[in-house]
Amino acid sequence: MATAFSSDGEAALRRELRAAVAAAPRSDLDGFYEMGRAAAFVRDGGFRKVALQFPDELLADAVEVAGRMEAATGAKMYVLGDTTYGSCCVDEVAAEHVGAEAVLHYGPACLSPCRKLPVLHIFGQQPLDVGRCTEAFRELYPEQQSCVVVLYDVVYAHAMGELEQQLCPKYPNIIFSRLVCGDLPGPTVPGEERKFGRQFLVEAAGGLQDYAMFYVGAEGLALTSFLLTWSRCPFSSFNPITGCGRRETLNVNRALMRRLYLVERARDASVVGILVGTLGVAGYLTVLQHLRELLCRAGKRSYTLAVGKPNPAKLANFLEVDIFVLVACAQNSLLDSSDFYRPVVTPYELELACNPAREWTGNYLTDFRDLLPGACAHVELPPAVPAAEAVPDVSLITGRMRATHLCGPLTSQLPPSTALACRDQTRALAEISPAASFLESRSWQGLEQQLGQTPVSRAVQGRRGIAIAYEDEGCEQP
Repeated sequence: MATAFSSDGEAALRRELRAAVAAAPRSDLDGFYEMGRAAAFVRDGGFRKVALQFPDELLADAVEVAGRMEAATGAKMYVLGDTTYGSCCVDEVAAEHVGAEAVLHYGPACLSPCRKLPVLHIFGQQPLDVGRCTEAFRELYPEQQSCVVVLYDVVYAHAMGELEQQLCPKYPNIIFSRLVCGDLPGPTVPGEERKFGRQFLVEAAGGLQDYAMFYVGAEGLALTSFLLTWSRCPFSSFNPITGCGRRETLNVNRALMRRLYLVERARDASVVGILVGTLGVAGYLTVLQHLRELLCRAGKRSYTLAVGKPNPAKLANFLEVDIFVLVACAQNSLLDSSDFYRPVVTPYELELACNPAREWTGNYLTDFRDLLPGACAHVELPPAVPAAEAVPDVSLITGRMRATHLCGPLTSQLPPSTALACRDQTRALAEISPAASFLESRSWQGLEQQLGQTPVSRAVQGRRGIAIAYEDEGCEQP
């Protein structure tokens, strides 16, 4: 009699899994994917090679959409299935592999401005019950003189005109935000807000703090970013999937306390890993250089790491790093690092930790471009302070003394010497960390990009089975 507690697992390894429910074909592809507007964009731009970027949930329609677009425009279409970073960002890196001249980005988007290629965002017209949304809004705001700003997920932008017609006649103080794809020219006017690809103008004397926020969309990263950024405004939301409206009960103060705890961890860190989480958002190279300079002036070692989509397994390879800072779009910057071996902070949190001139004002910044010179929230680094004159500081986590002053450029710190030789202009000789020295000796080299040189081939049927016995290899009998 065979026992169920002893087997080699071969049956489980060879068991074929099938999807329970196949993706249902859409009856109106032309309307959902706005084929007419997309085809006009390609024809008017004269593009001959176009990359189509789909999120995972829309890949089932990619072949049909690409075929129709080729027939309508005569251009060659390339489907980008797996994005280098978050699917909300335009993947210019993958588009450059095929020499694409433009990108059609489908599905949810963070609306971060791109660096090189022309982009057309097609969000997909997800259904919204405007009548139920109107009822939920009236239940949440029974006072018709309420001052409310309406925000929404981009996939429901097509229905905002109808919702505005339903609410504006009875709510004179309601403001609907508008989507902005790319940077608007010119400075902002008083009372104007431009964040997360949204734009709205508050004309009230009290400013935005006298307004409430109403969000149309499901719970996710976009809503979390809104809650932290406009933490002084009461929030409510309507979920089109469940058809329910609610007042947001997320304890924003508790979330901010968690983020401020990570700021303390950043102050204690000696070795910082800068994670490159985007290669398409404009200004990412500038902020990388800004962070390197900031960490150098703060006496911390920094190492730039390009790991694609960060996960606990990848970052656990760098045990020598005390903390990571993620340079990504506004929606993907707030990474929940509770499952990671080392914390992951945002560029704004790192500035709070390392720039003595920046103080916590209660306004949280998730867009790293706000920190750059010339931006609305840029704060210049203060002049260097000698170590003997620095104000002592005690860590709130370890209870140890730590240095919080900024040192001057490394080239002016060390006089010429014949006993010590500076290896380069980015390493200090004051303190040698064995862990950091070991990290310097490690290097990895991935696949060479060879942009425009690798030929593009059609997808073919891959191997079937498991690694120890593929079906086309056969099995040798002992």
